[in-house]
Amino acid sequence: MARQLTRCSGQIIPTALHTEMERSYLEYAMSVIVGRALPDVRDGLKPVHRRIIYAMHELGLTPDRPFRKSARVVGDVLGKYHPHGDQSVYDALVRMVQDFSSRYPLLGGHGNFGSIDNDPPAAMRYTETRLSAIGNEAMLGDISEAIVDFNDNFDNSQQEPTVLPAQLPFLLLEGCSGIAVGMATNIPPHNLGEIVDGAIALIDNPELSDEQLWKIIPGPDFPTGGEIIDTQGIEDAYRSGRGTIPVRGVTRVEKLYRQTGRRRERTAIVVTELPYQVNKAAWIEKIAELVNLGKLEGIADIRDESDRSGMRVVIELKRDTTPQSVLSELYQQTALQSNFGAILLALVDNKPCQLSLRQMLQAFLDFREATLTRQYRHELGEAERRLHLVSGLLMALENLDAVIDILRHAPDGTAAKMRFGEELDLSPPQADAILAMPLRRLTGLERQKLQAESQELQAQIALLRTLLQERRELLKTLKKDLRTLKRKFGDERRTRIPVRTKHSGDKLSNTTQAKIPNPSPPTALKKRSEAKSETSQKPKAKTHSPTPSPQLQLFTPQPPPVGAVLAVTHGGYIHWHPAQTANIALRDAIYVATVGQQEQLIAIADDGKAYPIPLSEIPPAGVQMTQLRELLPNIAQERETPIIAQFLLPEASQDLILLTQQGRIKRLSHAELAEPWSRRGISLIKLKEGDSLSHACWVQEGGELVIATSGGRLLRVSRFDEQLPSMGRVAQGEKALRLRYGESLVGCAVLAATDSLLLATQLGYLKRLPVNALRLAKLGDIGTQALQFSSQEDHLVGMAQAVAGGTANLVTNRQRLLSVVVNSVNLSGKDGLGELLAALKPGESVVALAVVSEAGLRS
Repeated sequence: MARQLTRCSGQIIPTALHTEMERSYLEYAMSVIVGRALPDVRDGLKPVHRRIIYAMHELGLTPDRPFRKSARVVGDVLGKYHPHGDQSVYDALVRMVQDFSSRYPLLGGHGNFGSIDNDPPAAMRYTETRLSAIGNEAMLGDISEAIVDFNDNFDNSQQEPTVLPAQLPFLLLEGCSGIAVGMATNIPPHNLGEIVDGAIALIDNPELSDEQLWKIIPGPDFPTGGEIIDTQGIEDAYRSGRGTIPVRGVTRVEKLYRQTGRRRERTAIVVTELPYQVNKAAWIEKIAELVNLGKLEGIADIRDESDRSGMRVVIELKRDTTPQSVLSELYQQTALQSNFGAILLALVDNKPCQLSLRQMLQAFLDFREATLTRQYRHELGEAERRLHLVSGLLMALENLDAVIDILRHAPDGTAAKMRFGEELDLSPPQADAILAMPLRRLTGLERQKLQAESQELQAQIALLRTLLQERRELLKTLKKDLRTLKRKFGDERRTRIPVRTKHSGDKLSNTTQAKIPNPSPPTALKKRSEAKSETSQKPKAKTHSPTPSPQLQLFTPQPPPVGAVLAVTHGGYIHWHPAQTANIALRDAIYVATVGQQEQLIAIADDGKAYPIPLSEIPPAGVQMTQLRELLPNIAQERETPIIAQFLLPEASQDLILLTQQGRIKRLSHAELAEPWSRRGISLIKLKEGDSLSHACWVQEGGELVIATSGGRLLRVSRFDEQLPSMGRVAQGEKALRLRYGESLVGCAVLAATDSLLLATQLGYLKRLPVNALRLAKLGDIGTQALQFSSQEDHLVGMAQAVAGGTANLVTNRQRLLSVVVNSVNLSGKDGLGELLAALKPGESVVALAVVSEAGLRS
């Protein structure tokens, strides 16, 4: 038994040891849970973060003010609100600045605040900080004691808010992680636009089903991107508050060329995004360790080429090593695939609760409604008080002679104040306002100002009373505020998520569909579709964000019907659409064609070989997304040969024009294409050492040939059939035009003299010019300069026929697709650069151009 001495009575009270331990431990546990480790569901902040933001608000560190030393902020937080270690406060401040930790950083920083490689930030005496725009506007707003509750600080010398008047559900936007006593939280970040749309949907329809809400908010959106490969964990977390979400890094396979004694070629896996909270340097070190121990084979070299424009980790592979096998081992043995254990735990009325997605959103909406109600009540009281004073001033002006007489004969202000009340029926506040009124208020202009102010106050009071009395009007204002913040701070999704599938165990499902598998080889994991396009006003481009597409059901091989539209997306995926939905294929495709009586497609690679692909192996849209490369024979898949063109076999006697990287041109006879095809492919051209095939197009009778170089030169050749006779498959071709130093071929087209061309540059400029603006020349000439670049970094990246009514799809180095209506580009001559129509991000550039039209043609 323990003995406890009470100071009040001086008596010794026997206390059971286990009772005292239980009480003390519970008090400690609740102190940690409420005061340190768990966020509040209303503003999404832990106490230390709330105190940092409020201290910076008091210091006036708004986005339009200069940065202030972090040490000053930490000192204020420690001295006024948070009597703990300075390092813990600085660590919390640093995390709110890091854009790879926070989806929408609440603070801005100047200096070294660490990196994704787990490099430590500089000391607080070196770094500077201030509030970010979203932190200042959406987290603080018009904070006051009238809107949120304030409490005494630890020594009762200051007042601090118990919660900030957040206008957005920051707990879902920023996410949160924390370990308390006997419990933990790990909430993933989300996309602002999706969360706002979900909140508005709940306001409009409180009975919205979970499945409908999940369509609006498909899953987390991590600041480092990545790919979520299964939605089951998301559904578990959103339904029950706990789930495991598998996330993979984003990779692509590239060919690397080195000029040593002889030309060397290596295949490499390039990693551009890692799962959330994965330390890049530690991950690279882990790969090197596995390679040295012999547990990971097939890797020749690994290097980090990341810079300010983004992440780029290059993993060079040994010869005869397939990227799929190495990727599979990386997923299994390293953090390139990680599980995010979601635990949606937060404080609700100072009690820890595990919440669903709906409950989190509803808790925020209830808080926001209560905050707006308090704000409008406060504004109503202020407006009514001011209207009362203005009414007194107007009454004094209407009875000016009586007011002057009272002031003239009153011995002091107190007596005058009493007479105002007795003779003019004015209240004490009105009398005080009249006594404080300067003489200039007696002028006619000042009287008009008071009358106008009175009218404005009456209108404001009527509006505020309507908002407070009619909940529907209050909710309209709430939705309007949410939409305004979405327009200001919303951005595109970074994490790719497969389209949600319905599971047979889900009571809300009315159909059963196959669960997205964990496929091998890993290339099947990167199934994406360029689904949504954000429409902007002419002449800006529409942006298509790459998002994965699901395998919804098994595909039974069968040929597409005649008239169906075949489409290849910029991600390399191939499918067909029925004729009645052909317009859908134009939104995210770089190749479209109408299926006729052909039985196969030919894919032309840069090594000069063409491979047949039976149309029966191409799935319809919405069933199974298949990469074009997966339909090639094994020998082509292993070599990872880039595909430069896709064609349906010609129904008429059409020849094929081939261009090589070193500037040679060849016209291949249609008879060579009519021969029996082998699944191993056939050679279309004999290439010299170091040369590769760059472009191909069909010959149209009576047309003219136009060839484009990266330097903006165009060679227009008429009656080229006389200069370029048909050749066999073993021929090398002839010289197309003279290339300058550093130039390369970027396109070719066969079209009529009455047609027009569309040109695209690396920096996003588009130019449309008629073919007849180019002078006629012969093969081997230098051509016509059709572009004058404004920057030495710019060059031509693509040329295509400007099909009337078509859509120009531009592919960027960030794998985005920008769409521009061809007719929106003005016709111009050969002078000038054109129009800047592609909205590029910093470090982003256009790498390819394709024009598609409703006729199912590709230029």
